[in-house]
Amino acid sequence: MINHLKHNYGAIFEDNLLDEIAQVGLLKNVKKGDKLIEIGNYIRSIPLLLSGAIKILREDDEGDELLLYYLEKGDTCSMTMTCCLGNQQSKIRAIAEIDTMLIMIPVEKMEQWSAKYKTWRNFVFESYNNRINELFETIDSIAFDKMDERLVSYLKEKTRITNSNTIHNTHQEIAYEMHTSRVVISRLLKKLEKLGRIKLHRNSIETLNL
Repeated sequence: MINHLKHNYGAIFEDNLLDEIAQVGLLKNVKKGDKLIEIGNYIRSIPLLLSGAIKILREDDEGDELLLYYLEKGDTCSMTMTCCLGNQQSKIRAIAEIDTMLIMIPVEKMEQWSAKYKTWRNFVFESYNNRINELFETIDSIAFDKMDERLVSYLKEKTRITNSNTIHNTHQEIAYEMHTSRVVISRLLKKLEKLGRIKLHRNSIETLNL
């Protein structure tokens, strides 16, 4: 575990903090599609990502989802931190977008390390700042961008996160994450295919010229 930590966080944390993380952290490997956090659950640990990606989703009263942002290598989830410190139920759902390796840190260490290590305190503040900026981008996209622009951005981000030009999602799954209907997504995808920007396959989408 310590080698993974040094590779991903060695430039951020001092050796003593890395050693403490290795002592108390739980190394966890999750497969694509595995659910790590569910809405309504109490969170007792926070994730530090070593590889892979996790998508963070919000759900409305009717059960429809909206993709908020992704966590990637070197990230943690500030929403998880907030729930942990306030002993609150989770307001988000976290699902592995691809196979992911992470270390789960007991929540009680957060305050200890914030007082003890300046690097940890800076890391927490930076994580909050990054997630807030990503939330603003999501809000701006919903409020100001047309659905076809949002879809292109969504496909680009999926391609970047998975490092693949093939997106293995159905039209319905994309509609859930974008908080719209399958009919709208299917219509826009067919439009993009006619423009030569994507190629539609059964249960997958090949990006060509986004």
